[in-house]
Amino acid sequence: MKRLGTWLLAAVMAIGLLGAMAPKTALAVELRNAADAKLAEQKEGLVDLNNASVRRFQQFPGMYPTLAGKIVVGGPYASIDDVLNLDLTQRQQELFEKYKDNFTVTDPELALNVGFDRINDGQYR
Repeated sequence: MKRLGTWLLAAVMAIGLLGAMAPKTALAVELRNAADAKLAEQKEGLVDLNNASVRRFQQFPGMYPTLAGKIVVGGPYASIDDVLNLDLTQRQQELFEKYKDNFTVTDPELALNVGFDRINDGQYR
């Protein structure tokens, strides 16, 4: 009887070890939502005019919050130069031209444009 118990215990442990060595295919899949995927495809350092919040414009002196708000609300844009079609003052146009090389335009992503998150994304100091 002891021998049978020993063999059963050894068999159960062997099966358990085989299960532990099975590949974890579920862990190999990288999960990513639409917003993360869109942010990952953007070029480093460039602000996407169709998907950025107004806070992204703080790095450009003079653009935040007034000009940034106009740009965010005035989208979507087919090209960077479409921003100049907005109702901007001469100073705002010059300011935009100054920082124009820091912007890019990609297709708007619904996950980044729902509600008023681009105007007020809830990041407070």
